[in-house]
Amino acid sequence: MELPMAKAINAGLRAAMLADDAVMLMGEDIAQLGGVFRVTEGLQEQFGPSRVLDTPLAEAGIVGTAIGLAMRGYKPVCEIQFDGFVYPAFDQIVTQLAKLTSRHSGTQSFPVVIRIPYGGHIGAIEHHQESPEAYFAHTAGLRVISPATPHDAYWMIQDAISSSDPVIFLEPKSRYWHKGPVDDEQAGATMTQARIARSGTDVTLIGHGAAVSMMHHGSHGRGYGSSSPGSVNLCRAPLSSRRSGVIFNLDKNAEQRVIDIM
Repeated sequence: MELPMAKAINAGLRAAMLADDAVMLMGEDIAQLGGVFRVTEGLQEQFGPSRVLDTPLAEAGIVGTAIGLAMRGYKPVCEIQFDGFVYPAFDQIVTQLAKLTSRHSGTQSFPVVIRIPYGGHIGAIEHHQESPEAYFAHTAGLRVISPATPHDAYWMIQDAISSSDPVIFLEPKSRYWHKGPVDDEQAGATMTQARIARSGTDVTLIGHGAAVSMMHHGSHGRGYGSSSPGSVNLCRAPLSSRRSGVIFNLDKNAEQRVIDIM
């Protein structure tokens, strides 16, 4: 089937909720409205108000509540409405959530997923088109991922929810309504896998989220297509798990250059 990324994430959330009654969603306007970008549309109607909750406009409270729910055996999936709204929750995420498993000597897991629409190219005002991923990617204890395609999004959100680790799930706003094929039977990328989007031998471009599409089009525009003397090895990689994919590409050809587009 073909879906825009927003609908692919919606389908992935639905699949995760059907598979595990411990999964619950929470965030500002995600229940009755279905979220600003309608990513959670229809889920409260299907699963009820006890599993899909509207919260006050208090990001620190949203994440703090999710931490408590995780300690009680739930698998909360929070939505931060826009990237620039995440900073009030920064202490809860970086100082608390990221450290709690270590603080408990590994005896307690905190399976919290924090969904954050991020990035620009939507003509929005301040606080609505930022890229805070570097803060989280450099924080030990967090997994940080961003899908590049609807197929990625469908499977990666489910993998994130099934993880016992806290996950920052960055959703590229500029790709929400770009359609792509989604195979709901053939499992796609996991959080820890880099995906080779296009093979080549001369240049390796590594990126995440919306950058993968930009690199794809840009590499053709710069003459790196298959008919040119040089060719591109285009790699979509998780922010916090890039090492294996990068090493694979470096080992493949000693003449490569690696360009990391954030």
